[in-house]
This record gives sequence, structure tokens and C-alpha cells, in this order.
Amino acid sequence: MNEKVLIIDDDPGLLTLLRMGLEREGYEVITALGGQEGLRQAYENRPDVILLDILMPGMDGWEVCQRLRYICDTPILILTAVDERDGVIRGLSIGADDYVMKPCTFEELKARIRALLRRAAGTSGKVRQNVYDDGNLYIDFSEGTVTRNGEPVPLTPTESRLLLYLASHEGRVIPHKELLACVWGPAYADETGYLSVYIRYLRQKIEDDPANPRYIRTRWRVGYYFVANGGASGGQRDE
Repeated sequence: MNEKVLIIDDDPGLLTLLRMGLEREGYEVITALGGQEGLRQAYENRPDVILLDILMPGMDGWEVCQRLRYICDTPILILTAVDERDGVIRGLSIGADDYVMKPCTFEELKARIRALLRRAAGTSGKVRQNVYDDGNLYIDFSEGTVTRNGEPVPLTPTESRLLLYLASHEGRVIPHKELLACVWGPAYADETGYLSVYIRYLRQKIEDDPANPRYIRTRWRVGYYFVANGGASGGQRDE
């Protein structure tokens, strides 16, 4: 069976060129003209590798990369014109596996794809659950929407990224630096004040009793973790 490659880019001409070239190499190619469509294609088609542009209107590649990591562990190759060291660091910190600058030769791109497929061989490549639903709190990881008791929860983009990151790593204590780097970016890794403020905002919106949280718990001096089904009440205070 041919490996599937999903290409997410807002340039129709580039999508056509890459699709034709990769199909000649024997790959099955799926294209998506934008981030939201790319997330849908990733969930429905379960590709073996994803090529992802960054500079796209609407949902940019940074957000797409993060949301892809909420729903799958497919290798992601960022293919972009963003020529900044911080961009490389940010891409890798939020879950990308490789980073290639445009323009690049087709031979280099093929080599990078083959390397990612080799590294992924033998791993599960599994698609994770696309939604979290315990009857009280509902989170759609691909859409980024949240409801509580059937009512939409109005979250800011930062609050949404933070909640989705915590919920997609349910049960794991996530260190402060990891949350800051992945939600805000590597430059914010030491800004713990940002984190405690936004954790408080989130608790006010999704918890029945924000002072005694069920979902978002604190591990003193370490980080935060998400408890599925709200666990038993009795969360710890913020640091």
C-alpha cells in the first residue's frame, strides 16, 4: 500500500506541483487548501506524513500544527518561507518533526519525507480521540470548540490553546516551561506569571467551583494536569 502524504497549503499552484511530483514517486497525495480543511483531511484520511505551510489566512500553520498534535502523532514537516531561527524552534516545540525552508529542491523534499517515514516505521501512527465528552464538559480538538452543560464556552485563542494542550495530555503533569513554550512560544518559557493568570481564567470558565477545581489540577512547583471526567473534587491551589 502506498504511503499517504497530506499537503496543507493556501497556494493552489504549489499544491498541484507537489501533488504531481509526489504521485510520480508512488505516494498517494491528499491536498487541503487551508488549515481547517487540513485538520478534517488528517482525521478522515490518516496520512503517513503531513507537509504543512505556516503563512496561511485564517488558521495559520502554528495553530494547525498544535491541533494536529491533539488528534494524531503523524510526522509533520513544516514547509514555509518563514526564515527565522525562532520559527524553527517554535515549530519543533509545538510538535513538528522537521522544518524546510521555501524554496527547496524537490530532491531535498523527497529525502526529508523518506527520513520521516523511516523514523515513523514501527510506531503506531495512531489517531487520537477527536473529542472529549464527559456529559458536562465537551471539547472538540479539531474545531477548537468547548461547551459546558450544553452551552458554548467563550475562550480566547490563548485560553483555547492552553485547555486543548492540557486535555490532549490527560493525566500527565505538564511542566510550566513546556506549557509556556508550546502555548505562547519558546520566548515565554520563563514567564510563569502568564500561566497562572490564564489557568485562573480557564478555571473560571469551565469549573463549577474555580477555587476547588475538578478538571485542571496543580502539581505544586511542577506544573498542571487535566483530570478526565472531572475526577473527584479537591484540586490544589495555584502556585
